[in-house]
Amino acid sequence: MGTSMFQLPDELILTALTQTFLCREPQIRALGTLLYPGAAPCRNLVIHGTEATGKSAITAALLARLAAQTDDDEVGVRYAIVNSVECITSRHLYETVVGKVAGALEWEAAPPRCETVSQLTVELCKMLKYTPRPDGFRFVLVLDAIDRQRDAPHTLLPALARLSEIIPSLTTVFVVTAPSPNFLRTSFVPHVHFPTYTKPEFVSILSTSPPASLPNTSREETTDLWARFTAAIHDSLARAASRTLPTFRHACTALWPRFTAPIHAGTHTAREFSKLLIAARVHFQDETLLDPGVLVAITNPAPNPTISTTTTTTTTIQKPNPGADLASLLPTIPRLLLLAAYLASHNAARHDLVLFSTHHHGRRRRGGRGLSVGGARGAGPGRSKHRKIARKLLGAHAFVLERMLAIFAAVRGEWDPRGRGDDHGGEGDADIGMAIATLASLRLLVKVGGGVGGDVMDCGGKWRVNVGWEVIRGLGRSVGVEVEEWLIE
Repeated sequence: MGTSMFQLPDELILTALTQTFLCREPQIRALGTLLYPGAAPCRNLVIHGTEATGKSAITAALLARLAAQTDDDEVGVRYAIVNSVECITSRHLYETVVGKVAGALEWEAAPPRCETVSQLTVELCKMLKYTPRPDGFRFVLVLDAIDRQRDAPHTLLPALARLSEIIPSLTTVFVVTAPSPNFLRTSFVPHVHFPTYTKPEFVSILSTSPPASLPNTSREETTDLWARFTAAIHDSLARAASRTLPTFRHACTALWPRFTAPIHAGTHTAREFSKLLIAARVHFQDETLLDPGVLVAITNPAPNPTISTTTTTTTTIQKPNPGADLASLLPTIPRLLLLAAYLASHNAARHDLVLFSTHHHGRRRRGGRGLSVGGARGAGPGRSKHRKIARKLLGAHAFVLERMLAIFAAVRGEWDPRGRGDDHGGEGDADIGMAIATLASLRLLVKVGGGVGGDVMDCGGKWRVNVGWEVIRGLGRSVGVEVEEWLIE
């Protein structure tokens, strides 16, 4: 009997990959069938799935093993992987593809310039179509994250999908996140989906590498506690902060020492999972522990002897300031402009003379906390007060740029002493227009109305501040200003 024309890859390759990449056996076998020359090779292949689901890693590992297997066989597999995120323009992508293919085929000629898809097709035909190759030869071109290619024309993906129609020995693999229907503009394109990991899959993957044994605990008890701990982490944090496998692994690694602290202290054992969970429930409710950039500062103040004579110390948690990061990124002048814009958005224009004028009083009259205009005028024993919502709790109102600049000029000398005299250079003489353009580019100030897209310094244009009260309060305190004193309720 003759040999069969259909032949799957070596089972040892698929088994080894299945053991390395757990819970991905269907995807590995599907890719092996669609990429192996002796099985059912296809012209185009779409691999899609969300972030960190193993698309790129599994594809690269499978192609490396298939290329190593077919070195001495009658069929041959060569491949090239191009990361589209690293390519700045389409021309950079084309030349990278030509260079990677030439390197995989050990092409002696130097890769030429390639500016269009037509030139790319010509160069690939020279290396793959017009050069004699053995029967059964297959070249796999993997375009990783091709949907994130910069400055890509809308005809890029359909044009790349037509390459395999011109070059019969070419298989083009598109690795994307969420493909739109018929985005390649061609029919009969197989798709391999890499779904997100489920809770049993998360626990199964992390159970293969448990941590070291705990004190006075056997290896089996530690492994069982680790499996139950990972399941609890998934129930509390996976949906909000640890949706991918790397972030889930990081969450488990970060919280494991805090969870097992009572075991090291000798107050609990590994079998008392419920008590350990209750003792560490505060860590399961705080997502800031997963990101070192938003860790809260924990201090242990000295006990006050007048209040208590015990040696127990209380732990206070300092909440991060919402405006601290923004204050460290913005110079002084943009900060003052943003504060002036907030006052213009949340104070009525009729109160500007009361707040910022110095004609009669010699100093500016601030609104003060809780100052209300027309508060209880005519309030009598038979009348009820009309309660108003604080303006800072309402949405920002539009203001004219000229009014914001007038407020900035009025309060600049009091808020920023360096802006009073002419002998102080540097930041006091900064370009106001450049600062406004910077705030607009950062979307901290938003232009509204019919003048959107016009001149930034148009004094008649209307703007709206795009930051909240907590950020503005932290921003004001960074320059020594209590914004509440400048608001009229």
